Amino acid sequence: MSRLFHVVQGRDRFYAVERDGELHRAQLKGDDVFGGFSVGAAIAGGLESVTLLAPVLPSKIVCVGLNYKDHAAEVKKALPAEPLLFMKPRTAVIDPGAPIMLPPGVGRVDYEGELAIVIGRKAHRVSAKHAWDYVFGLTCMNDVTARDLQNKESQYTRCKGFDTFAPLGPCIAVGADGAPRAVETRLNGAVRQSSSTSQLIFGIEHLVEFITFVMTLEPGDVISTGTPSGIGSLSHGDVVSVTVEGIGELSNPVQAEPV
Repeated sequence: MSRLFHVVQGRDRFYAVERDGELHRAQLKGDDVFGGFSVGAAIAGGLESVTLLAPVLPSKIVCVGLNYKDHAAEVKKALPAEPLLFMKPRTAVIDPGAPIMLPPGVGRVDYEGELAIVIGRKAHRVSAKHAWDYVFGLTCMNDVTARDLQNKESQYTRCKGFDTFAPLGPCIAVGADGAPRAVETRLNGAVRQSSSTSQLIFGIEHLVEFITFVMTLEPGDVISTGTPSGIGSLSHGDVVSVTVEGIGELSNPVQAEPV
């Protein structure tokens, strides 16, 4: 497994790969990163010398609601019989370190730390047994949610779709497998969510099969797998960090959008 970062250094925007604790330029083998890459020259200064960008800009983000057993118990809902899907627009994506903006007048806005899947090949009607052939890697996402709006509406487009409501990163763990991973969210340094993907109701293979039966996924598309228990609200001045074991930490400040 290697960690692949999308970075900018000065005016130069490129992918970098971390191997053995050292950062290198990624040499692409095709027109984009999904065609494969090799390890190029070392980058002096490592991650401290670059600014992290969202690792992909997906054509769509498919999210899964109520997909952790502990979260279902937290909100006192029965386990769903099949995955509950909703989507976020690509305009919601922001980079690691970019501010989550709280829209005026929408009430409570919550963090939701999640493991996300990055698709690497065009995927249509993929069986669960072949799901990993289409997974490029894994990353972290914060499924930011306008909770008061969600509670009064039956559809999730508005409450989930605001600009800045999909922080993504810090990298893609390429070659990762489906082994259980710890998922943690910290708010101003305090742990608020702490669980494991072993709590997923529908695992990665099932989600890839279920979603690609409905829609074709393109390279770079993201499936966000759901959030564990411990959801909570964000306020101006907060810093929220999502960590997934083996991937890293996605951290973003929170700002109130001017009226």
